[in-house]
Amino acid sequence: MVRLTIDENRCKGCGLCVRACPKQLLMLAEHKLNEKGYHPAEITDMAACVACASCARTCPDAVITIEKE
Repeated sequence: MVRLTIDENRCKGCGLCVRACPKQLLMLAEHKLNEKGYHPAEITDMAACVACASCARTCPDAVITIEKE
């Protein structure tokens, strides 16, 4: 089981993680803004995540955490 966590309040919505995901499981939230006014990244299907960590390595602000159980 994989758990991917995104600190939505620190995310600046740059989209680098969205482009880095090989399974295309991340997207920028369309109808949600964080406290800074950005559309944060969100995962669409946690069960399909393979925990490759491409998104976490690409994120310039280190807001993505991946845990494997």
